[in-house]
Amino acid sequence: MVSRHAAEQLELRGSRKYGQYTMNQEVTKVSEKPPYDRSSSQDSLDELSMEDYWTELENIKKSSENRQDQEVVVVKEPDEGELEEEWLKEAGLSNLFGESAGDPQESMVFLSTLTRTQAAAVQKRVETVSQTLRKKNKQYQIPDVRDIFAQQTESKEKAPDGTESQSVRTNENKYQGKDDQASSLVVGEKELIPLVPEEAPASETDINLEVSFAEQAVNQKESSKEKPQKSRGDDAPLLNFRLPKDKTGTTKIGDLAPQDMKKVCHLALIELTALYDVLGVELKQQKAVKIKTKDSGLFCVPLTVLLEQDQRKVPGTRIPLIFQKLISRIEEGGLETEGLLRIPGAAIRIKNLCQELEAKFYEGTFNWESVKQHDAASLLKLFIRELPQPLLSVEYLKAFQAVQNLPTKRQQLQALNLLVILLPDANRDTLKALLEFLQRVIDNKDKNKMTTMNVAMVMAPNLFMCHSLGLKCSEQREFVMAAGTANIMHLLIKYQKLLWTIPKFIVNQVRKQNTENHKKDKKAMKKLLKKMAYDREKYEKQDKSTNDADIPQGVIRVQAPHLSKVSMAIQLTEELKASDVLARFLSQESGIAQTLKKGEVFLYEIGGNIGERCLDEDTYMKDLYQLNPNAEWVIKSKPS
Repeated sequence: MVSRHAAEQLELRGSRKYGQYTMNQEVTKVSEKPPYDRSSSQDSLDELSMEDYWTELENIKKSSENRQDQEVVVVKEPDEGELEEEWLKEAGLSNLFGESAGDPQESMVFLSTLTRTQAAAVQKRVETVSQTLRKKNKQYQIPDVRDIFAQQTESKEKAPDGTESQSVRTNENKYQGKDDQASSLVVGEKELIPLVPEEAPASETDINLEVSFAEQAVNQKESSKEKPQKSRGDDAPLLNFRLPKDKTGTTKIGDLAPQDMKKVCHLALIELTALYDVLGVELKQQKAVKIKTKDSGLFCVPLTVLLEQDQRKVPGTRIPLIFQKLISRIEEGGLETEGLLRIPGAAIRIKNLCQELEAKFYEGTFNWESVKQHDAASLLKLFIRELPQPLLSVEYLKAFQAVQNLPTKRQQLQALNLLVILLPDANRDTLKALLEFLQRVIDNKDKNKMTTMNVAMVMAPNLFMCHSLGLKCSEQREFVMAAGTANIMHLLIKYQKLLWTIPKFIVNQVRKQNTENHKKDKKAMKKLLKKMAYDREKYEKQDKSTNDADIPQGVIRVQAPHLSKVSMAIQLTEELKASDVLARFLSQESGIAQTLKKGEVFLYEIGGNIGERCLDEDTYMKDLYQLNPNAEWVIKSKPS
């Protein structure tokens, strides 16, 4: 329960709202803000110190008083039917309804790869849209849900890879040796998972990326019914998660071709929704609306606009130049400075620096020597707060906030993993740069006194709370939101490597989709060729990997078309890794390979059941070959 002092703080603390988003349909001006009262006598929730969080909110208030009034972005809450219709479009299933409705068979390949929980999530949304359309007397075709999901009913006993559902549960159990249900603190009826001091000892366990997260949640519920629930041990929050080693290689965001990444995003949205459905947590996407924004400048400019103007100066730029420069300026001052990120620059000076940067940054005449380290840190946080749409995106900000409502640390990480995948490229790349910088700050915690917990407390209001203006909430609710968002920020920083990984079960679903689509295309081609009176036998012979006809069994041919005219024939062994193949290529004494270094080129898996995939250097080639025997193996550099 909440300590007596913390309870008193809930009475004393005035409600403060910061940000740019309202649920109304009117554009208003941010001017006077209600007073923010805070007692300095006690500002902790048992072990969870919130002092840095509330101090940062006060600093935000002071800095905003010296900024010009800003227009508030309007976010309209759509009707339920509209929400579900938008969801189906985002999930790549818009052809199931409305004016674009066609033969449901077009989506059958996609639907056939879904798990039971994913299919249930889709079915629920299709039913809602169908009911809404009928009420509105829309004249276009409304498919019968039973027809769409008939195929799912027949194959419920099978997992997406064709194995029996029992084996899915067995596979999952190897990851569940420990109870990751965090011991919690309670504020009213709301449980909070506390942040854990960095010094505390922690045991590590692999996080299961092979089985659907929602299916894991269902199995966990079922197993808890069968046997008495374990008592929540005090050491539960100390459990740390790590990426499991996968012989077919870990797939990171950025490793896949755009057409496969699009399928990953569709599946990630369905999986996230299924996970929230299973756990009884509401997931409502905000609908972004078009508003007038600045079309040039540095602050209060949309990320996409900022990158467009930056790319005219530095082609291929993926992270705003001003963002990069502010981080660089902070690091030039040394990351050992005590209180870095926590101590603000003077508000008036920050305002003047903003105006000067707007006028001189792109001209290259701005004097960076005049920017103190704490000023640069304040400008960096200001840049994030003043984005017209939040860094975590309008669509998914609420979903990020809702992560705090998930019962276990494991499920919170799973949800964050899916949300990171769903972010627009510009938002995700900028967030990654921010988190990597924050980790470098934390690496110097012995001198700068900024632990992961401290940094999370300082950064959380800049990413979350500054976008909640207009959402009326009680002091207790504000306190819950503060602790919850600080915890989410903590997880984003600590587990950033894990969060930028595409779960294996989703990659396998993409592989299955590609295989089924290939079969469908092949059938259509054969039918066409038959009609055109071609020799069918001749076509089938040609179809059997003509280029690989001379390659012996157990040997792969590796090509580097842009780097070398000669391909390499490599014998597959149990221990051969992608790194070994690259090393062999780079050891060649002739050609361009001599001038290349490790990290400049990568081995790719292309074709077969995947579009294109950059291989992790620890990928075991024989295992991957067995998974995708029709792939080609190509060495090339990563696109910028």
